[in-house]
Amino acid sequence: MVEIERKFLVTSNSYKNEAFKSTRIIQGFLNTHKDRTVRIRLKGNTGFITVKGLSTNDGLSRFEWEKGLLKEEAEALLKLCEPGVIDKIRYEVKFGDHIFEVDEFYSENEGLVIAEVELNTENEAFLKPDWLGEEVTGTIKYYNSQLSKRPFKTW
Repeated sequence: MVEIERKFLVTSNSYKNEAFKSTRIIQGFLNTHKDRTVRIRLKGNTGFITVKGLSTNDGLSRFEWEKGLLKEEAEALLKLCEPGVIDKIRYEVKFGDHIFEVDEFYSENEGLVIAEVELNTENEAFLKPDWLGEEVTGTIKYYNSQLSKRPFKTW
């Protein structure tokens, strides 16, 4: 139940040609406290509720618990969320031994593209695609919970 991931800005849209899957995601937050977030997500026709804990100082890992929901349950819970909805398409790209999740944001966060890679350990090595740019792991303003409150277009 500990998530270890690194986040990067994306420098080109080459990832789209390499993606083996893409899914639209709508998500909101029931709670965006710095010590814990509670997220409601509609990913395609499936809903999820996710609780995330406080990140480590370097932003590499944190507690994460997720449970599936019916689409109708997720839609109902999204209506209870704090203001600020995240709308994005997630592209999944296999590169080396890892799968990169590349989120292309829309609406108030349009123009922002972030790639994440989940790791088994904090020191795990991984190959980096050419389109991977600056690392933003641990940079709070790039967390989805923060983008819902202070969108990219307002920076």
